[in-house]
Amino acid sequence: MKLKQSIYILFAGTLLLTGISSCNKDFLDKKPMDKLVPSNFFTSEKDLDLYTTSFYQRQLPTGLAIVQDDEMGDYTSKSNSTSFIAGAYSSVNEASWNWTNLRNINYFLERYNNPAIPQAARNHYAGIARFFRAYFYFDKVQTYGDVPWYSNTLATDDSTLYKPRDPRTKVMDSVLADLNFACENIYDTKDATSSTVTRQVALAFKSRVCLFEGTFRKYHTQLNLGATADKWLTEAADAAKKVIDAKKYKLYSTGAPAKDYRTLFISENPVTDEVMWSLVFNNALRRWHEITWKFNSATYGSRWGLNKQFINTYMMTDGTRFTDIPGYDTMVFVNEMKNRDNRLGQTIRGLGYKRSDGSAAPANFGYTFTGYHILKFSLDDKRLDGLAESNNSISMIRYAEVLLNYAEAKAELNQMDASIWNQTIGALRTRAGVNSAIPATPDTYLQNVYFPEISDKFLLEIRRERGIELCYEGLRYADLLRWKKGKLLEMQWRGIYVPAKDLPMDLDGNGTPDVAFVDKAPATKIPGVIYYVLTGSAKLSNGNNGYITWRDDEIRRFDDKKYFHPISNADIVLNPKLTQNPGWQ
Repeated sequence: MKLKQSIYILFAGTLLLTGISSCNKDFLDKKPMDKLVPSNFFTSEKDLDLYTTSFYQRQLPTGLAIVQDDEMGDYTSKSNSTSFIAGAYSSVNEASWNWTNLRNINYFLERYNNPAIPQAARNHYAGIARFFRAYFYFDKVQTYGDVPWYSNTLATDDSTLYKPRDPRTKVMDSVLADLNFACENIYDTKDATSSTVTRQVALAFKSRVCLFEGTFRKYHTQLNLGATADKWLTEAADAAKKVIDAKKYKLYSTGAPAKDYRTLFISENPVTDEVMWSLVFNNALRRWHEITWKFNSATYGSRWGLNKQFINTYMMTDGTRFTDIPGYDTMVFVNEMKNRDNRLGQTIRGLGYKRSDGSAAPANFGYTFTGYHILKFSLDDKRLDGLAESNNSISMIRYAEVLLNYAEAKAELNQMDASIWNQTIGALRTRAGVNSAIPATPDTYLQNVYFPEISDKFLLEIRRERGIELCYEGLRYADLLRWKKGKLLEMQWRGIYVPAKDLPMDLDGNGTPDVAFVDKAPATKIPGVIYYVLTGSAKLSNGNNGYITWRDDEIRRFDDKKYFHPISNADIVLNPKLTQNPGWQ
């Protein structure tokens, strides 16, 4: 894939069709450049390979974008909310949608089928194209709901150019047909670089798509699609089970629960035991990203941090609930981090964390507001705190997600049992050094704070596990959408518990103080202590003690209309047959 990426960069200007936008009509008449026309290009398997490589370059997000997607999650605090959540957002603010990538895919699908190329190769590359068409449309449906379905390239005089939106059912049935073709025809050879779409990747993505659609239809009863939810949940479970049964992937574990989880997210080369599909970054190729810089900067990033309500969901290593401990909510940071699920100390800066030079590195309140300073995907080299030169690869699909998709689909179908638990949730907890026993009763904390409508203990634990295992992998907002839990985005941004103002606190367990919360910095300061001045939007919940609270001045609202974005005003002006989503008129 690295070689393919380099070739693509050299030839992209001559191979790909000219970009289009919803504001231009002439894109429909664009042809490939003179020397690369169908008659002399789509003639070999190498040509099909080269063309489909362009889909990766054009459609995949950046590494930062994957991680940063979770700033829309309920468990994240940051400098301020997006205008979509806290602001005057309307169809005027919505950007025009773009169909360039779809046209490039459809162009290929109309021209790839050269009889001179072996049938299996043609089917494979058609599968890649149809995978990316499904990828394109899944994003559109998640964002807008009903959208126009186009399966062919269009000319300016095409009668379907300016058509109404097609129903969600038609679009998603078409997405499923594309994914089924991909899952049946893409080569089933494991990619040693985890950077290309293989049959197993297509199956894993299908499990994600079908789980989303099944649960969305189940919980969004206003769509009147609940009768078809189980069909999609069954498809999700079946696709995930095929990945499991293929045994090409497994959970990465060396028997070191204090470090195995984080290894998945800081390695230059994807950990191919578990990482199925990844954006590969590499020092030798000078292909880098800026995630470490974003998480460790007071100005370049948004000072992201996790919220205490979510931190409370991490269990104790003996399998008991942290929230069942008396006084759990007023524990100081060093105590609440002890004997917890090992993923907690690999997701945020915790006890004993040090940078690569050996220096202690507790949560830095210059970089986070809550004290739960995100560590996952952030490298230990201090030099990278100010440079866009991080080289760790960013996973897009992991085997762990497949296990979670399987468990959730089965639970939603009322088919969860001890065997499936042990294969999925139990296995994830065992890797994390957590006792994997099935809980005897539903967790009242999860019910009271997150999911009062859920009484099934399995489903509650699966949702807990999904939040913890996939934290900051760009999936949380989509989970909230499909569960119809957007109201969680209105939750207070709450940080660590502070027993008193002016009290120096140890955050990394080394016995020396790291931070004090004050109204005014003292004239005489303790070396190494950051004095966090409680002004503006930063307060203690009880005045002189309590949780750090941040941005209580924001009015965060998630009305039902926000489960779909509005259709841009510009697009409706261009195509009057488009109708606006409910509530955005």
